[in-house]
Amino acid sequence: MKAIWNDTVIAESNDTVVVENNHYFPAESLKREYFEDSIAHTSCPWKGRASYYSLRVNGELNKDASWFYPEPKEAANHIRGRVAFWKGVRVES
Repeated sequence: MKAIWNDTVIAESNDTVVVENNHYFPAESLKREYFEDSIAHTSCPWKGRASYYSLRVNGELNKDASWFYPEPKEAANHIRGRVAFWKGVRVES
């Protein structure tokens, strides 16, 4: 699977986990040069507190376009160390 934004592959892995129609990529599959820490957080009742990354590709910013659960609840432990995408990021094989 590939995560693509602004015509650039930002993550690539054959080992994604699908939860609620989102592919969670292993953190080591991210092309880190495109990721910036964000101060954003949200909460999910069964997964826990999410943290976000913004993407910067070819000078363009996609704020809070990926998320992860640093300390997921037990029911979501299978996505620990994984990152998912939205806000126009295409995930395709």
